[in-house]
Amino acid sequence: MKNTTPAAPAPQAPAPLKKAPSRTEPRPERSTGSRIGELVQRQGVLAVLLTVILIASFVYPTFASLDNARGVTVQASFLAIVALGMTLVIITGGIDLSVGSVFALGGVLAAWASPWGFLAALFVPLVVCGAIGLVNGLLIARANMAPFIVTLATLLAARGMLLAFTDEGATTYLVPKDSAFAELGQGSVWGFGYPILIALALFGAGGLLLQRTSFGQTLFAVGGSSDAATLMGLPVARTKILVYTLSGLLAGLAGALNAARLSSGVTIVGVGMELDAISAVVIGGTLLIGGAGSISGTLWGVLLLAVIQNLINQIGSLNSSYQSVVSGGFLIVVVVAQRYLARSRRTT
Repeated sequence: MKNTTPAAPAPQAPAPLKKAPSRTEPRPERSTGSRIGELVQRQGVLAVLLTVILIASFVYPTFASLDNARGVTVQASFLAIVALGMTLVIITGGIDLSVGSVFALGGVLAAWASPWGFLAALFVPLVVCGAIGLVNGLLIARANMAPFIVTLATLLAARGMLLAFTDEGATTYLVPKDSAFAELGQGSVWGFGYPILIALALFGAGGLLLQRTSFGQTLFAVGGSSDAATLMGLPVARTKILVYTLSGLLAGLAGALNAARLSSGVTIVGVGMELDAISAVVIGGTLLIGGAGSISGTLWGVLLLAVIQNLINQIGSLNSSYQSVVSGGFLIVVVVAQRYLARSRRTT
């Protein structure tokens, strides 16, 4: 009889390991001071603006009139459009010193082209000023040149082009009266001038661009750390080129609207406008080092500067130079506050 050995039992599969219950680490709660700091940075300028308006309305009854409000907002709309482009540039960690000269050049070009029609009056300054912004972006993003040096050079170049085009300011180009282009700067809807409506529309589009699109998030990433954004695969160079081009386009558009309002291409406008735009952006809470900022804060900063200028005019005994003193004081306070808030966030 043949001996048979019993077959070895088949190896059993190891019992599945019990999955450990997942535990999500609780996110560290921000301190109250950090939350207050963020709120002050984002909405502090709005609180200051409302306070100044409230006090001025009680002290000077004419300040709160509808006609005065229209005048303030129309005058502020041109700076607002320029400051919108400056906001995008500063968020990326850059600076654009050429916007004042580009603003003046855009106005002269618009007045010069206005006899050929509405489209020519807008197309010529947008093309030329957009090209200046494109040159800024290419030199900064592709040639790795410092934004301060590049835009300072184009500031001088744009002002030189302006003087050469107007025979050292001896020639003033006029916008034809009753033309469609003149109506763009002088017309109104329900008492509000077209420049105001255009500025509000641009700020609405800018807010959506910054907060609701991947391009806006790329701006913050580039401003936070350009090297880190490059490692993440973000188009850093293309982003910088686009923001400087947009800055040039918006400055040219603001200059064209100002020429339509004044019915002429004035050569002496825009001097120091780049400083006003930077002040409005920084007062509005955008960090000069880049990586943080808001479109709405810039709007409140522009309105605050405009209200201060109008309030000085209401006083009567003070000249316009005091506006620079007050604006400089606000700027120093805001920069010091930003440094303090940034330091407090690092320690919390």
